[in-house]
Amino acid sequence: MSAKIKIIPFGGVRENGKNMYAVDVNGGIYILDCGLKYPENELLGIDVVIPDWAYLRENKDRIVAVFLTHGHADAIGALPYFLSEFNVPVFGSEMTIALAKIDVAAEPKVKDYDDFHVIDEKTEIDFGDVVVSFFSTTHSIPESLGIDLKTDEGQIIYTGDFKFDQTAKPGYQTDYARLGAIGQAGVLAVLSDSANAENPAMNASEQTIAESIEETFHYRDGRVVVACVASNILRIQQVFDAAAKTGRKVCLTGQDLEAIVNTAMKLGKLSFDDDLLVTTEQLDQLSPSEIVILQTGKMGEPIKAIQRMANKQEKDLNIQEGDLVYITTTPSHAMDTTVAQTRDMIYRAGGEVKAISDELNSSGHAYKRDLQLMLNLLKPKYLVPIQGEYRLLNAHANAAMELGMPADHIFILAKGDVLTYANGEMGLGEGIDVSDTMIDGIGVGDIGNIVLRDRKVLADDGIFIAVVTIDRKKKQIVADPKITSRGFVYVKANKDLMQESAQIIRKAVQNNLDNKEFDWGHLKQDVREHLSHYLFEQTHRRPVILPVIMEVNQHHRRTSGKEKPVTNQETPVKTSKSKDKSTPKKDKKDTTDKAAHKPRRNRKRRRTPKPTTTDKA
Repeated sequence: MSAKIKIIPFGGVRENGKNMYAVDVNGGIYILDCGLKYPENELLGIDVVIPDWAYLRENKDRIVAVFLTHGHADAIGALPYFLSEFNVPVFGSEMTIALAKIDVAAEPKVKDYDDFHVIDEKTEIDFGDVVVSFFSTTHSIPESLGIDLKTDEGQIIYTGDFKFDQTAKPGYQTDYARLGAIGQAGVLAVLSDSANAENPAMNASEQTIAESIEETFHYRDGRVVVACVASNILRIQQVFDAAAKTGRKVCLTGQDLEAIVNTAMKLGKLSFDDDLLVTTEQLDQLSPSEIVILQTGKMGEPIKAIQRMANKQEKDLNIQEGDLVYITTTPSHAMDTTVAQTRDMIYRAGGEVKAISDELNSSGHAYKRDLQLMLNLLKPKYLVPIQGEYRLLNAHANAAMELGMPADHIFILAKGDVLTYANGEMGLGEGIDVSDTMIDGIGVGDIGNIVLRDRKVLADDGIFIAVVTIDRKKKQIVADPKITSRGFVYVKANKDLMQESAQIIRKAVQNNLDNKEFDWGHLKQDVREHLSHYLFEQTHRRPVILPVIMEVNQHHRRTSGKEKPVTNQETPVKTSKSKDKSTPKKDKKDTTDKAAHKPRRNRKRRRTPKPTTTDKA
């Protein structure tokens, strides 16, 4: 019986990061990676973005396990949020699992989760319909793996992040023999990394990069501030080695970096002398030429942390005159504007900037010829380019067609596409809805497009608040409109605009009060429309308009002639002796009646203690 196979991307296609792919084989769902991405400029206030797994919630009983390729945030970052909803086992290499545990332990909902399983390139797991095995790849973090799902119809390969480097050290080396054996056994489809597909130039070897870092440290007289992704263990090792050879000490910044370095040390993935690291307090005892500051920032993202250093917003470490900021990470193209702004800030602060990518092609991802080599080794029937924006996926497809692969055997997917293999044919089936889930503070998924749109409007045009008090029964405006503006115009310099706006508000409110069919929603909408039209005519801006309508005399109740209105005064006590409406005055000495009806606190205050008598007899 032939297996029915579905491949569904939940992220990582037509975007940077957020890698997550599901392979459904005969009803069993195998999750490949569970990553996040950092927000781009238009996602105001958003911390990170993770995949939307509404489809997986509906099919949670069919999820077999999660398989991780490496320990970067784009592969493991969403795991804590995923495990808070899906209690399934997680498989990965020793280093990957160690980093995943750090992320999961930071999430209160899953801090007690402990269904992790450490595997390596020799591990093979038989799930019945699918046998899962792994193969070593070269990336910027040790023990990076590709994943092989063996089915009755052939193998489905997920490369993860990879490149080929002949000078790679143990722990980073690609197993070429294993890739050749997989190709000989027959590959149905490969999901292959496309992040560097449009680059025709060969990647620099890591040995060359290490020599460049050492040379930079050697010829600088001032401090060197290294901007690096916290989980880029290979680059951190190169920085440590270069610092040791040039007589410098390294100061780590951020809890994320310290946790990752400590974990890598315990696993033997990082090595350096005990006296290499110094604290911020010890920096004053060193000359600038002896200092390296390793900056990664929150969640391992260095660029924004460097901006804070340039703007003197860090508590202990800021950019000083003569500092060199050495950017050893390769930001995505979406960050080009942010990186350019950061460079400008650094020069304003008196520092200089050097990026490793200015001189060397330092990507951790396969360039065009590497991608073609992977395809020649695996010999897949179908190709699914992943991990990159559309132009990168398209460049990967073109590279495959240069090898003779038919265009109809290459599928450039979007999130939610369902690629189905049945009866010997691969094709697109009916898709599912997959969107992004925004993480803002502790909120998960409570920020949608409408909220983001409002944030953008507030950022661009500001807010305009109009407060009006009305008496609906008398059909009149009790108090003149009070207008407050933030981020729109300077009120004191635009008095005429404010006065005319107040007149428009007053007119719109009065028209609604005079209408027999009064409606609160219609009143507020009317104010918004009239005011928005006027403000756009005058300023060509569209601020967020918030009309606040308050009503007085809401609880007024008429009283009949027979009943006196209830007040806060003390209620007279009726007695059988008095039939008159008025209460007769009492003698000042007679306090019995008053005392009976005084509040308890007054009763205690005015109570006279009885005299104590002593019997002398």
